[in-house]
Amino acid sequence: MRTKFIAMTLIAASALFGCKNGGNKTDAQKETEPVKTEKKGLAFNPDSAGAEPVFDIATTMGTIRIKLYSTTPSHRNNFVKLASQRFYDGILFHRVIKDFMIQTGDPNTKNPDLVAEYGSGGPGYTIPAEIVKGLTHKKGALAAARKGDMANPEKASSGSQFYIVADPANCSHLDGEYTIFGETIDGFDVIDSINSVETGLKKRDLPNADIKILHIDLVKE
Repeated sequence: MRTKFIAMTLIAASALFGCKNGGNKTDAQKETEPVKTEKKGLAFNPDSAGAEPVFDIATTMGTIRIKLYSTTPSHRNNFVKLASQRFYDGILFHRVIKDFMIQTGDPNTKNPDLVAEYGSGGPGYTIPAEIVKGLTHKKGALAAARKGDMANPEKASSGSQFYIVADPANCSHLDGEYTIFGETIDGFDVIDSINSVETGLKKRDLPNADIKILHIDLVKE
């Protein structure tokens, strides 16, 4: 099986995230400007999240419960901030590769007119890598997407895009290359269901039918 990468995309026909069983794709060069979203009240008080907060990611295909790690505080705090601001509400899973992973977090996906740009969006900033020895791409691991090594030798993470591991056997080569900042503790069947959908009609790896994050709820510390 050829190497797969999780990286930010260019807005071009040949520049998609990573690679699939069909072949390699180019590294990305930039992240687009943030998409403006409607201002709403906070979903929860981010100060109440605690050291290793637990969240329910409610999607149109079910709920995935995750726990964030205290060993990756910058990524944890960023996720808490965005979730509290309802940043992820309405965002699609824009990249699904069977027996590999499912990816989301691009605000461009709230606008169907931007389908050609899905995978290139974010909040307008990156996060320094927090690659922790011993954290691996196990089933359900939560990790940050990023630009490829040529454009991003320091392996800085996307400010909002993340992926969830569906098959650890096909993701183990990513260990030590991407920041893993959480894990799934319930809802593995939902990951498998999303990972099994048909893709490719509108854009390669994009599900044919929209799979959306409805909301992200803080469960407990």
